Amino acid sequence: MQAPDGKSERNLHATSPSLVEVECLSRTIRSRNRTIPILENITFTIPAHCLFAINGPSGSGKSTLLNMLTGIDRPSSGHILFCGQELRAMSENALARWRGRHVGIVFQFFQLIPTLTALENVLLALELGGGGGLKRRQWRERAMTCLELAQINDLAHRLPSELSGGEQQRVAIARAIANDPPVIVADEPTGNLDSRTAHQIFETLASLTQHGKTVIYVTHDRELAEQAHERIDLCDGQLVKSNLAQISGSKSHTERTMQ
Repeated sequence: MQAPDGKSERNLHATSPSLVEVECLSRTIRSRNRTIPILENITFTIPAHCLFAINGPSGSGKSTLLNMLTGIDRPSSGHILFCGQELRAMSENALARWRGRHVGIVFQFFQLIPTLTALENVLLALELGGGGGLKRRQWRERAMTCLELAQINDLAHRLPSELSGGEQQRVAIARAIANDPPVIVADEPTGNLDSRTAHQIFETLASLTQHGKTVIYVTHDRELAEQAHERIDLCDGQLVKSNLAQISGSKSHTERTMQ
């Protein structure tokens, strides 16, 4: 896709300010008398308003990395900065509040409440997330707007059991953006769908960057990974391919601290 000035969309994202900076990130677990590395010395950045892929085979550490980016899991060492804020320095309660304001999560298996309609599932997200700064009387309109962005508003009053897998994932996307978080994360969001539906759902997720969102998704599908604006590839817990220009072009946490 070409921008009006002739630059590629990929290059435009490459010059965007970094939203997330990850430096020398490692995660290990203890099993009996030995230490098992899950991630080793990972460094990369994620620009704002970017479609960013974390690619790799099963067991490469993709989901562990995503959990650390959202504050669900803690690194053993290294730094994660979100708009300059160090996640490791936050308490569990502070992280939960931060996550509610800044991150929307799309699950592979949808995780919808089966007794609630599509609209009610999105309204529940607004209830739990504080309404995204809106007054309660505005919630229904906001929920319908989210369902429209996810292209599922015509089925707002259907229960999950009355929806196909792709339709349920669209509701899950609408729920993730309900409180207007700047970041949407998705762990294998198309892994439970047929190829045609998977393509449609991916296009819906990708379109959120046009509404100012940063979308971070985990996939083992190289074709889907290659459609990202930026990506990293993991194998056996190590970074095997990344956007090196982003890494070399950003100041490290240590450099900023010394200034």
